[in-house]
Parts: sequence; structure tokens; C-alpha cells
Amino acid sequence: MKRILPNLAITLLTLIVFTGHSESFAALRLSGIFSDHMILQRDRSVTVWGLAEAGQQITIRFAGQSVTATAEDNGNWHARLTPLEWNANGRAIVVQSGDASLSINDVLVGDVWHASGQSNMAMTMGAVSRKLESAKQDIKAAALASIRFRRVKEDESRKPMNDIPEGTGWTVCSADTVAGFSAAAFYFARILHREVGVPVGIIDSSRGGTPIEPFIPREAFTSHPTLRRELELGDLEDLTGIWKLPGGVRARDTNWLPGRLFHSRIAPITRFAVRGVIWYQGESNCGDGEDPRDYRHKMRALINGWRSAIGEERLPFYFVQLPGSGAGVGWPYLREQQRLSADQPHSGMVVTIDLLDDDIHPVNKMDVGERLGRWALAVEYGMDIAPSGPLFLQADIRGETVTVHFSHTEGGLMIATKTGLADPKETPQKELSHFELADRTGRWHPAQAVIRGKTVAVRSKDLPKPAAVRYAYAVNPQNCNLYNRVGLPASPFCSNPDLLRYKPEIPAK
Repeated sequence: MKRILPNLAITLLTLIVFTGHSESFAALRLSGIFSDHMILQRDRSVTVWGLAEAGQQITIRFAGQSVTATAEDNGNWHARLTPLEWNANGRAIVVQSGDASLSINDVLVGDVWHASGQSNMAMTMGAVSRKLESAKQDIKAAALASIRFRRVKEDESRKPMNDIPEGTGWTVCSADTVAGFSAAAFYFARILHREVGVPVGIIDSSRGGTPIEPFIPREAFTSHPTLRRELELGDLEDLTGIWKLPGGVRARDTNWLPGRLFHSRIAPITRFAVRGVIWYQGESNCGDGEDPRDYRHKMRALINGWRSAIGEERLPFYFVQLPGSGAGVGWPYLREQQRLSADQPHSGMVVTIDLLDDDIHPVNKMDVGERLGRWALAVEYGMDIAPSGPLFLQADIRGETVTVHFSHTEGGLMIATKTGLADPKETPQKELSHFELADRTGRWHPAQAVIRGKTVAVRSKDLPKPAAVRYAYAVNPQNCNLYNRVGLPASPFCSNPDLLRYKPEIPAK
């Protein structure tokens, strides 16, 4: 009996925490996001919350502050700390209620970022190091105690969960622990810590093999007809219906359904103050039988949905465009959809078309993480660096020539070649590749392209009256060689996406 009762108590505690049903809660506790070695967000009001006996007064002490809260009838309580200055010295959060007290030790104050998406975000430093010697060296040199990671990997849920379990909690970055961290997120955190100097925390909620839909909050599915219909079918758990829906996705199990992973991995911690979000996903919206149409509306729903749920309408959101190692006919179309979604304020897209690999999981996560970091450093931290390579602005058509204008042409444009992890090397003797022109019927022709200052002039001898231009529109385009002089690649683009005429596979009945 002595062994059974503790297990029963743990089971009841879990039910109370995750369902929120409690008439009285005697045990003082903090939300599962709070644990030793954690990082709190600087310069923002920080909410601390948990459970206690109904009506009890709770006192929270940290960094010279003392704030109080009273537990509600269901045992929930929360309090707010006033904005904190960054601090790399570990201190304790002490929580007291009557004779009960608890403490969270080695707490730093810095910048906390969400990292989410699917397998390319989830890919660990250990997995990368098995293929790249430089990653092995980065692991050995990872004694970076001011970088902390928190993995959130709860199973999907039909309804928003109230809390997450503490699990293994927050982990200090070291040579012994970093192999289990997201590689893209690690390199992002490392460059921020190196350039800004403050502690950096990463909350990693990624899950391999999932489309964007399960990460979008339910409330954001009202923004487009495809999203509204996906939510209706998702509530019915009609996986086949979602697959056959124009603009839908091949939902293989309930983890793919609308809102399910947001409910379990993000909803419980929306009160936890963060600096921003990095996102790497898209493969499972353009793979076998998936229809990438309307993905840009899904990206907008994701960004605005997270901002609304977290309560930060200006929350920075930086995401990765799919790399050049494409795996199916939908990849070029989805890259274009990602580019079109980059019009959201306080967001930025990392271009990876030049990161070649023979796998849909390119091992070069160094460039991915550092390019994500460039966006944050330039926009969020105000540093004087270029955040992006050339992004399409407009195409001027005059006679047989199409002149393409770009943003982010810092220093001008150049032809360059990138090999492995090395910086791109200018190769002016080579010709620009992967440019095409279309006629009014949407038939595409290979074209010659020449850099003219900060523009590119494109023409084709087979097309005297072009109607549109596109660049790098292929499943796996090799050696895309248009860069700005900072060494960042140009994004694939189409000046008239209506001419792409994507035809998805039709699912079998």
C-alpha cells in the first residue's frame, strides 16, 4: 500500500494540472516551465504562476523584488515581476505560502526565443556532428553556460492544456549536453550570445514530420476559407477530407490536425515572456500528396495567431525558406508561398537555396542558425548588418528585356559560388543561372541574365514579348549563384505567381 499511494497521488496531480479541475489544491507548485537553470526574459514584465490551496496567499521573491498573489478557487495563482535587467549570475526564485516554500535555482535573465517547426528544426547537434567534423569541434567548445535550452515535446491535444510537466527542465549548454539541442537553434543562440552578450534561452517545441496546421492556434483558422474548412474537418478527425481539400494536407494522424500541437506545446506557456520566434517548417506541406497552395495564408495565420496568443502584436518572427535539397514537385511552389508570406511586419525570411545536400535534412545548420541570427541582430537588436540576401521587389518589362529590382542589395549584386560551409566566393566569369521568362500563356523558357548595378536584366532569344520572370524555380536547383556583396543568396521568386499553375496530385478515393 505504501508504494501504491504515492503513484496514485502523482496520477491525481497530473490530472489536476492538465485538466484544470480542482476544488482545492494543497501542494504549492510552479508551472512546469519554471525549473532550475532557466532564463527569464529581460526588459519585460514577467509572469510567474502555479497552483496552491484555494485562498492562500503566495509570495514570490526574485532579484530584490517581492510580489504577492492569492490562489483562486481552482488553486490557480499568478503574479508579475516588473521588468528585469539582464544578469548572467544565477539567482533563486523563492515562492512561499504559509509554511510551504520552494525555490528555483540558478536563474539567469536574458533573451528567450521560441524555436519550432518540424524535423529540420528538431535536427540535433549530435545528428549534425555525425556528418560534419566542424560540428564535432563546436560540441567540444560548447562550454556556454549562459545559453540554456528547454525542450517541450508533449503529445497532441484536442483542447488547450493548462500546463506542461517539468520533465528534464532547462539544460545548461555544455560539451556534455549540447548534442541533444536543436542545431539550428544552437547556432542561432550562439551568434546572439556572442554579438549581444546577454544570456540566451531557447524553448524548442518542434516535432518532426508535421505540417504547419497543428501549430496554428484555433482562433487563427478564421482568416482564410481553406483554413476554416480544415478546422471543420479536423474537429471531425476526417483525415481523408483534409487530404482531398484543395490547399489541404495529407494528415497522417491526429498530430497533423489543426491546433493540436499548439494546444499541448505552446498554449500552456503563452504567459511566459519571450523575445521572439524562429521557425523552420514546410516539408510536410509539400511532400507526397500534399497541396502547398494557400500555405502563405497558413504562415500568416501562424504568425498572427502566435502573436495574439502571446499578447505581443510586434513579436519578431523569423523563418527559414526551404533549402535547395528538394524532395518533390511541390517544393518550388512552397518556397514561393513562403516568400509571399514574408510581407508580415516584424518578420523575416532566411534563404537557404544555396545550401546543397543530397538529403531533405541538410546538415549545414550553421548557416541556417547564423542567418536567422542576422535577422534578429539587424532588426531586433538594431545592429548595422545586412539581414538578408536579395528579395524580389518588381519586374519592369520593356520590349524583350525584363529588369528585376530587389531589396537587400547591400553593396550591389554579384555572381558567387558557395561550397560547403565556406563563405560564397565571387565568380564573375560564370553566368547567372536559373532565370526563366514566360509568355502570356504561362509557358516558361530558359533565359540569359546579366547584373546591371543593383538590378538583373533578363531576356530570351525565344521570347520577344515576355510576360513574367522567375528564378530558381526547380525541385532541386543546383548552384543558384545570385548574391548580394555581403554574401547572402537571392531568394527564388516568380514575378507573377498566377502563371505557376501548380497542379497537385489527386488523392485516390
